[in-house]
Amino acid sequence: MSQSERSGLSEQGQATGTIAIDRFRPEDRPAIEQLYRRVFGHDAQEASRLRWDWQYRRNPNNPPDGPQIWVARDEARVIGQYASMPVTLWVHGREIPASWGMDVMVAPERQRQGLGELLFRTWDRHTGASLGMGLSEASYRLFQKLRWRDVGPIPCLVKPLTRRALRRPQWSMAANRFVSWLTLPFVRIVGRARPLVAQPEPFRRFDASFTRLWERVAGRFDAAVKRDATYLNWKFSEPPAIRYSMAAVRDAGEARGYVVYRHLQEPRGRVTLLVDLLADPEETEVVQSLLAWVDREARANDSDKIRTFAMHAGFRKLMRRAGYFQVKSTLQFAIKINAIELSSEFFQHTDGWHFTLGDSDQDR
Repeated sequence: MSQSERSGLSEQGQATGTIAIDRFRPEDRPAIEQLYRRVFGHDAQEASRLRWDWQYRRNPNNPPDGPQIWVARDEARVIGQYASMPVTLWVHGREIPASWGMDVMVAPERQRQGLGELLFRTWDRHTGASLGMGLSEASYRLFQKLRWRDVGPIPCLVKPLTRRALRRPQWSMAANRFVSWLTLPFVRIVGRARPLVAQPEPFRRFDASFTRLWERVAGRFDAAVKRDATYLNWKFSEPPAIRYSMAAVRDAGEARGYVVYRHLQEPRGRVTLLVDLLADPEETEVVQSLLAWVDREARANDSDKIRTFAMHAGFRKLMRRAGYFQVKSTLQFAIKINAIELSSEFFQHTDGWHFTLGDSDQDR
C-alpha cells in the first residue's frame, strides 16, 4: 500500500473535495502545532510540544521511515492528524509490530464529516495490531462501529492507606468526613504494611538484565507489550515532563522483577500510582516484596492511597492479598490484531493478558 491515500468524502454525505492522507513530514510540525492549539487550547499544545520529540521521534519502536503519524491534508493545508505510539506486541509466543492510537484531532470546521474515521482506518491498515486505551466516548463508539474486540476496561485496584483514602470530590466536606470516620477501622486493617521478603533496590535506568527478565517471563503471558531495556528506558527513564520512581528485586545482579510508580496530588488527597509491574506471576515473594516497597514509598510521601490498573489475574490475586480491592474502572481497552488469525476465545479469556497503566500514554 502506498504512503499516500486519497479519498473523496462525498460518500459520507457531508464533505466534498479530495482529502489526502499520508505520513507526517518534518515540515508539518508548525501546522500540526497550530492545529493542536485550535482543537485543544494553548496549554495543551505547549505540553504536547514539550514532549513531542521524546514521544514520537525517539520512540525505539519507530519504523525506519520515522514516526507513525498520519496527516490529513486539503491541498497544502493540514486539517487532521492521527498519531500513534509503536510498540512490539507479544501474542502467543509471537512478536507483532503494533501501535497505540493516541493524539487524534480534526480542524473544528471539518469535524463530523467522516475525516476522523478515515484517519483511523488508515492507521489501522498500516499496523500489525492496533490498540486503544482510555478511550473517549467518541473513540469508543467508533471502535464499536468498526467491530473491534471490546475486552472491557482494565481492572482498577486501590489500597487505602489513610482515612482520607475514600473521599470523593463530588461529595460535600461533611459527607467526606463522615465516610472517613465510618471506614477508618476497615482502612486500618487493609492498609497495614506488609513485610519485605526480598529487598527491592531503587534504580534510575534499566540495564540488560531487564531484557533477560522479559525473555524469561514473556511465556507466562498470553498477550503483553514487549518490555526490553531499550523500551523501558525510553518509556520510564527518559520522559521530559514526568519523573517516575523504579525499584527492582535482584538475585546475583539479575533482575527478578521491577515496579514503576509515582506520586501526585488529586482534588481530595494524595495518590501513589503503581504504573507498571513485571515479574514472574508465580514468584510470589518477588511480587509481594515489590508491592510492599510501593506501600512504604507511598506512606513516606504521605499518600492516602495507592491506585493501579492490572489485567493479569495472577497479579490481581497477589494485590488483593496485599490489601488492594477492586473498584470501578474507566480505563477502557480495545484491540484489533491484523497480523495473525486468532479465535474469538482468545479475546474472551484475558486473565493471562498483562497490560497496565504504563503501557499506553494515559499517565502523562
